Amino acid sequence: MQAPVNGAGLLGETDAPSSPLPAVAHGVLPAALRVRTIGRPAERGLAAAPEVSRAKKAEREARLAQRPEWRLRAPVPPELVDVSALPTSQLTPREREIVHQDATALAAALRARRYTAVEVLEAFCHAATIAQDLTNCLTEVLFEEGLRRAAELDRHLAETGDVVGPLHGVPVSIKDHILVEGHDTATGYAAWAFRTVAARDAVVVDVLRKAGAVIYVKTANPQTLLSLETNNNIYGRTLNPHNRALTPGGSSGGESALIAVHGSPLGVGTDIGGSIRVPAGYMGLYGLKGSVGRMPHGGLMGSHDGMDAIVGALGPLATSARDLALFARVMLANEPWLAEPPLLELPWRQDVADGSGVPAKLTVAVLWDDGVVAPHPPIVDALARGRDALRAAGHDVISWEPVDHQAAWDLILKLYFLDGGEEYRQVLAEDPPVPQTEWILGQVPNGGAPYGVADVFKINLEREAFRAKVLAHWNAHQARTASGRHIDAVLSPVAATLAPRHDRTRWWGYTSYWNLMDYPAVVFPVGRFRAAGYAGAQLPEGASVHVGDPRSETERVVRAEWDPATYDNIPVSLQLVGRRLNEERLLGVLGKVEDALSRFRDH
Repeated sequence: MQAPVNGAGLLGETDAPSSPLPAVAHGVLPAALRVRTIGRPAERGLAAAPEVSRAKKAEREARLAQRPEWRLRAPVPPELVDVSALPTSQLTPREREIVHQDATALAAALRARRYTAVEVLEAFCHAATIAQDLTNCLTEVLFEEGLRRAAELDRHLAETGDVVGPLHGVPVSIKDHILVEGHDTATGYAAWAFRTVAARDAVVVDVLRKAGAVIYVKTANPQTLLSLETNNNIYGRTLNPHNRALTPGGSSGGESALIAVHGSPLGVGTDIGGSIRVPAGYMGLYGLKGSVGRMPHGGLMGSHDGMDAIVGALGPLATSARDLALFARVMLANEPWLAEPPLLELPWRQDVADGSGVPAKLTVAVLWDDGVVAPHPPIVDALARGRDALRAAGHDVISWEPVDHQAAWDLILKLYFLDGGEEYRQVLAEDPPVPQTEWILGQVPNGGAPYGVADVFKINLEREAFRAKVLAHWNAHQARTASGRHIDAVLSPVAATLAPRHDRTRWWGYTSYWNLMDYPAVVFPVGRFRAAGYAGAQLPEGASVHVGDPRSETERVVRAEWDPATYDNIPVSLQLVGRRLNEERLLGVLGKVEDALSRFRDH
């Protein structure tokens, strides 16, 4: 299937002079790659994926090569797996000071004129260039455009004494499938590369620009987007900087790899099954998936546009919890519901995110095991530490009884593939599926046939019945709390494993379950796993985790991935889940959870 062109006035066709490969003007489709006829993919003269890949990589390299002083001075051997310290290794002390600050601190420093917008952006561009060379995390490189905007912002502040907005001069990275005016939106599809140059910004990008943010890179996402790893036939695989034999997650894996090594202070991702939370969790970052209708979502490319049986959510990846609130506050202060009809008119309540109205003593339910795939030992250990820390701080902690997690996965697969996967198969006609695409397309229900209208109605009813059942289940936990109150949040794994080896992801259930429910969820780091001397054979007291024979083939495969050496020095993260449309309250709860963990560590 050809990518939509000029959809809602967002995409423009490129008709530029031909240029030989690999010298490619930005966003210009080389003559050898142009669509010559209209028709089915095999009849349209689509260029083969390798040709597209060479052209897009050459375009990216040409832009990176304009700043040779930002490249690594010495080659890095492929066998060096932990490269996480290298992106900042060549920075000046002032540059390192800049890139180690979160977006909130940077915004304050820029307002106070401690730094200029240009020097802030140059520092992040320097780190991002090295990050790209080591992890393959970037797609579109917008350094020069960003530097021009940064210079404009510096002049504005010098001349007026005022900042443009709350993100004045703060660099923000953007996931590839989000439209940025004048730039390609290939979305991980070779068939869309050079054919999806945005005629205007997505709503989120427009809001960021109005707030003073500087857009300077777009980041890698996987083929189809429907993957918790990041790999496509245009740019190849994105690597985890802590161990390049492991994945940084997906589908916002370019964002997570870049932010983790200080190549960006704040990034924008999307999530329809875990695509913000899993990469954030794997890389030791913060990530927020809100309920549908809170954050702007207009101006995103992807398959199944117009399908609203299950809808993704846009949100931030960051290095601090307060940056999640900063992003949400900026988005909703701009009243995006005036530009995007499906959004709910719910202004951001920062006082609630700061803890106002959140009980001094929380009631938290721990999901130890979803009944399908037990989490690996370091995750169980982290849940136990979280429980113990909360109890030590006086909070009420009970266990969450899992309900129908396999049924939830079976249902969300129907919602993902109402057309039987036909649109994916069409767009992949000359873009061979990468391994994770093959895996998810192997999950297509109904024998690969599309559902009829009557079937879709029944599936939608099934979805609503499931949501009602889980809501009642949530409410029923009230009878088990010491306070007699409803639980404030569920504390859960992000995934069954820490960042796994490439192409080994097999279970999305710890995140996709909450997409099906449309509940907000936030991921936060709790430490690093250290393999040396790790015992881990004994379950923590009170941990309700299955240890007998595997309950399914999926659990067998995931369990077989456990080897302490594989995950040495890899971040460990947890997930908090709240009630629908209660994003602010969820962040308020997170503040108390992190405070309890901090006090427990210091005890």
